[in-house]
Amino acid sequence: MTILALPFGNSVAISVLVGSGTCLLANTLLAVWVFREYRAAETARLAMRFYRGEAAKIALILGLFATAIAVIDSLNIPVMLGAYVAVQVIPTLIAAQFGSRNMT
Repeated sequence: MTILALPFGNSVAISVLVGSGTCLLANTLLAVWVFREYRAAETARLAMRFYRGEAAKIALILGLFATAIAVIDSLNIPVMLGAYVAVQVIPTLIAAQFGSRNMT
């Protein structure tokens, strides 16, 4: 995504990098947190880890966004947030499109 934003200038590319990188990092850490030592029989424990992981994910996202806003002067906040939402939503839309087809 960042490479596609380069023709629009460095500030847009950096904003896309911050937004998409934050989303990728936060979701990766959530998956590692929730599914480490995964036990399918312990659903209550898994659910609690998921809720705690989501809370930690939100805190991480807010912290990374606040740090980026404070440190990077030329940050384009709407572009940063748009990149975050795009990285969060596009994989779900792709999975929904291909998930309804029979893959046999």
